[in-house]
Amino acid sequence: MNTSYLTFTDEVKDALANNKPIVALETTIISHGMPYPQNIEMAKKCEQIIRDNGAVPATIGIMDGKIKIGLNEQELEAFATTANVEKVSRRDFPYILSSGKIGATTVAATMIGAALAGIEVFATGGIGGVHREGEVTMDVSADLTELAQTNVAVVCAGVKSILDIGRTLEYLETHGVPVVGFQTSEFPSFYARESGYGVDFRLDEAAEVAAMLRTKWELGLAGGAIIANPVPAESAMNHHEIEGVIQQALAEAKDQNVTGKKVTPFLLARIKQLTEGRSLETNIALVYHNAQTAAQVAVALKN
Repeated sequence: MNTSYLTFTDEVKDALANNKPIVALETTIISHGMPYPQNIEMAKKCEQIIRDNGAVPATIGIMDGKIKIGLNEQELEAFATTANVEKVSRRDFPYILSSGKIGATTVAATMIGAALAGIEVFATGGIGGVHREGEVTMDVSADLTELAQTNVAVVCAGVKSILDIGRTLEYLETHGVPVVGFQTSEFPSFYARESGYGVDFRLDEAAEVAAMLRTKWELGLAGGAIIANPVPAESAMNHHEIEGVIQQALAEAKDQNVTGKKVTPFLLARIKQLTEGRSLETNIALVYHNAQTAAQVAVALKN
């Protein structure tokens, strides 16, 4: 992709010019993952957490025919409040850019934008994956294929627990994507710290993660890595309780013929209703935790 499509905030431009640590952030979580005003509050606080931990935030989104690497306050507000913001993955870049529409970047699209800008670390909530009943629907998130080819480390609280975690991990193994447990030996399941699945290896320090990433990329092994960072214990939900809620929400989505891109926003909104808002509180807490860890890894990569 031609980098003439990129624009940068002054803060990010300065960081790139002076080799400062940078952490990419997505916009889909703002436009599609949370209601207003929690979404804008979350976006601003994530950026501040990254700054407080020694790195520069670069929230990525598409506006006015450009991939914006870093957003100003007015642009952040637009992603938080505009109705019908397009959800952008790899396939959608040409259309959204050429049409001038506003597009919120998914994990896959944010990785692409980050890689084009030379940013190596990205903090998100949870990645996409193989959907439940994926063996029937063939519904597999483009996040996984992006992780297999794009050199960006993704700090997340695991796979969104509405998905098939086991099959997602199998897919990542097949495509050579390392799944690192940060201070954990068990793969987290977004709202909960447990999933019943292990990680490829455990690393307890940001410097160890940075050394692993540097070694991977110096070997010419293309692709990203998952840095699985469990939600803090005080904000975590009970694994069995949330699984029951997810099963109910999935059944309702099926009954209402919700498909494709609409599935995840529908499920997240329904889970929030069924948990009386607790799931949103957990979601926000894990995003903040991921921003902090990602900043520490980004700083370590520059040392």
